[in-house]
Amino acid sequence: MTRRDSDEAYVVDLCDEVLGERSRRQHRFAWLVGDAGRDGRCRQLPVDAYYAGLGLVIEYRERQHDDLYSYGDRRETISGVGRGEQRRIYDQRREEEIPRHGLRLVIVRPRDLDCDGRQRLRRSRAADHEALLRLFAANGVSTERR
Repeated sequence: MTRRDSDEAYVVDLCDEVLGERSRRQHRFAWLVGDAGRDGRCRQLPVDAYYAGLGLVIEYRERQHDDLYSYGDRRETISGVGRGEQRRIYDQRREEEIPRHGLRLVIVRPRDLDCDGRQRLRRSRAADHEALLRLFAANGVSTERR
């Protein structure tokens, strides 16, 4: 499966449709950075979707963002913690820094959309479209076409 076929791409495509604006995918901000690597440099962290005209960032948080997901999550990272813990740290950093820089952040999880008991998306476009409309409304994001 390619990135273009991923659940993240599916969700961001729907967000583009609902919001009536094409997002910048995997956008990076100079002020949103990870921990320093061995070379002492901090890499910019990507966001899933950035809507410059709306001042909005969308993050699609799959199941592994909320649960210990796999053996690989225990692998130590440059931060000195396991991959799962680093993911949580970076998610928290996004949640703090994005609003601090005057942008709105909306987090979409599989359970917000039509998914099965294992939080796998069914990709029910109509149901997911409606779910995103509700999620955006609950977060004060206008979906009125300009």
